[in-house]
This record gives sequence, structure tokens and C-alpha cells, in this order.
Amino acid sequence: MIDHEDWMASILEDHREEALNRVSELLSNTTTDENGCKVTNTKHRRKVRFRGGQTAAYRFIYCVRENEALGFHEVIRHRCNNPLCINPDHLQVGDRRDNKHDDWLFAAYGVDPMFL
Repeated sequence: MIDHEDWMASILEDHREEALNRVSELLSNTTTDENGCKVTNTKHRRKVRFRGGQTAAYRFIYCVRENEALGFHEVIRHRCNNPLCINPDHLQVGDRRDNKHDDWLFAAYGVDPMFL
């Protein structure tokens, strides 16, 4: 079984143009809500299968657009606090502690103050 970081590094090195096309396809098949979130027509977080691997669509989009293979402990934070959102402008890399802090801020204030 291939490590996700190695899988993404391989994609970025050998199949970046194809991956960028897939990102464009994913983003074009979304609806934009009142908060600017780009959401797909799925009830759960959208997943992407690509070149023998699978990951969350937002993680795939972030990695391909930023040309960055993320490690296991790095997560994609939704600045909009909408886990269904795949809008690259709403995505930011962080760690699990950052992600939990975002949840606390959202619970306290209703939005992430950094997103305003």
C-alpha cells in the first residue's frame, strides 16, 4: 500500500497536468452557496480517485493547486467551517491542533475570525 504523501508526490511529479485538469473538472461541477463555498452534490465529503489512490477532494485540490504533497499529520482546514466545501480560497494547511482550534472558534463565534 502506497503512502498518501508518496502517492501525491508522484502525481505532482509525473501527472501534474492531468491532476490540474481533474481539479478544474471537480470545481466546475459545484454549486456556490451564499458564503462562497463551492459544494458538490454529495451528502458527505467528496472523495477523489486518481492514479491508484483516493483522498478527500479538498485535500486533492489543495495539494495539486499548491504543488505540495502533505504529510500524514498535516490536515486541510476549512476556513469557512464547511467540510463539504472544495473552494481553494477557503482551504488552508495546518495540523490537527489548528483544526480543533478552528472548531472551538466556530463554536464560540459562529465563524472563524481569520476568515472574516
